[in-house]
Amino acid sequence: MTNETEVDVIDPVAQIESYTKKDFQLTRLPYDFLYGLRNNKFQYSQMQVVMADKASKEGVKSFKQLYKDYLATYHSDEQMLAVNYTEFDGQPFQLACGSYICHDDIALLNSNGIVEEICNHPVLPCVRLVNIDDNTEKLIIKYRKGYKWREITVDKEILASASKITSLAKYGIAVNSENAKGLVKYLTDIEDLNYNEIEEKNSVSRLGWINNHGFSPYVDGLVFDGEENFRTLFNSVKIKGQIKNWIEIIKPIRAEKNICSRIMLAASFASVLVNPCDCLPFFVHLWGGTEAGKTVALMLATSVWADPTMGAYIRTFNSTAVAQELTASFVNSLPLVYDELQILKDKKSFDDMIYKLCEGIGRDRGAKNGGVQKIATWKNCILTSGEFPISSEKSGGGAVNRIIEIDCKDKKIFTNPSELVSEIKQNYGCAGAIFVKWLQQGDNIETVKHLRKDFYKKLVADSDVTDKQAMSASLILTADKLINEIFFNDDILLSITEMQSILTTHTSVDQNRRCYEFINDFVAVNYNKFNPEKDGYNGEIYGTVIEDRIYFIKSKFDAVLQENGFNAKAFLSWAVENKVAFASNTCNSVTKRICGKVCRCACILSVEETAEDRFLNNEDLPFD
Repeated sequence: MTNETEVDVIDPVAQIESYTKKDFQLTRLPYDFLYGLRNNKFQYSQMQVVMADKASKEGVKSFKQLYKDYLATYHSDEQMLAVNYTEFDGQPFQLACGSYICHDDIALLNSNGIVEEICNHPVLPCVRLVNIDDNTEKLIIKYRKGYKWREITVDKEILASASKITSLAKYGIAVNSENAKGLVKYLTDIEDLNYNEIEEKNSVSRLGWINNHGFSPYVDGLVFDGEENFRTLFNSVKIKGQIKNWIEIIKPIRAEKNICSRIMLAASFASVLVNPCDCLPFFVHLWGGTEAGKTVALMLATSVWADPTMGAYIRTFNSTAVAQELTASFVNSLPLVYDELQILKDKKSFDDMIYKLCEGIGRDRGAKNGGVQKIATWKNCILTSGEFPISSEKSGGGAVNRIIEIDCKDKKIFTNPSELVSEIKQNYGCAGAIFVKWLQQGDNIETVKHLRKDFYKKLVADSDVTDKQAMSASLILTADKLINEIFFNDDILLSITEMQSILTTHTSVDQNRRCYEFINDFVAVNYNKFNPEKDGYNGEIYGTVIEDRIYFIKSKFDAVLQENGFNAKAFLSWAVENKVAFASNTCNSVTKRICGKVCRCACILSVEETAEDRFLNNEDLPFD
């Protein structure tokens, strides 16, 4: 066996070249020799590379693992399980670095004995993050520029690609197309060498229900690994104050029995029931005058889960459609809260926003670093406020059906709003955490499902309430009953009748019926355009009205309806079928002479005071 004193007089390279395959496989000779070099760290690192290269030439591919096993077996007391260690100035911890030379920079001693620079400053993998939602991994990387150590969280996908890792240059890491491949290998090798030594933590990139793992952020030891622009939002979901204080704040508000505050509060809790009850996202919109207390109502609802301070959890409508979608996906199960609807400049986009957010699924989008982003999903309640309704007579029936709108009627919702705001800013987040914990106990989820179905049946019984409206309302009623039992015990409950009074009916949702009303209103407002033969009129002509029939020039008819968000073809088909329009051709139109010219027109029955009866009962209307 070679001893340590002999190493000084023997040419180490010549000695290594003398070893055979049998020496590597059946003896300790090469391993003892290499171990004897350990007092000279630089030579030790060099000869490790040379020995591994020689072993490979002899057909022994697993030298690195064999040497680690040798150290563990014969020299475990010296803890020499790795050949070399990082020695960065001020390093937060020490890691094995194999053949890399890690002092003021990072270099690699290659098989030819040449030192290759990898990076001109220290870089260390610090913590491995495993996302409990999708099982993806990220690394927290610590690096030193100048005298300061910095930290970033990076996707493993980026760290594994020479073309993608160059994106870290924007954080000050010295990586470019020349050294990218070397840095990728260095980080991979260091993690492999220290896999069990590098701390591993569970992480999450969004809030709410996470399959098989509970509810984020109420999971012990959970680390946020999402987009940096959502960190403030994530951190706002926390507990401050005490639940008993929050309850005492809310009880007097419930006692006032204002339906606005009670529904907004219950809807906030209801948001986390959408997923387990397998329901669809829905809107609850509070609208009215500027002094009604709508924003305070949103803050009250937010205090269930998070910091109600404006800008912490609550958003404004001053954002793009993409941003709204990404935020909805991030809050996931928690309520998405938006204030100040009137900020939106394009009022025509309301319907699109409603449809997209209530679908609960985003569009395919390319990722920043190539490929396709994971499709965003969410199941929650969207709480909003504004000075006017979010829907209009022009809104599609599908959009109207997805919103529960509450008119504040220009009355103050709260007796002392400023005092309320001050109090909930000191006590928030407690109720939500307790509510989720209760949901996770025993068979409580099943109890919730049965309760919701029971409320749904009662809402639709002997009522014209739509299925989607009843579904949303049943969640609110369920949440209201639960929070009474868990927190308040005051039996101040929302009733079936109260909810039905603010819900949309089948009749009001029907877009074709609303289009019919719009046409009649349009004709009334533009009276002169439909009485072109009136003395002295020389303006634009839209048609004519004869007795109870509106003859609307077809080209004008199509343009007006399109401009106002209605489908002319769909309406005429419905109107003819329901005998409120007349047709003499397949296009559901008629011909009529207007100002001496034959025109193709939509012929609509005008609405009078008895219009509803006429609409419902007219069985045999004449056709031209």
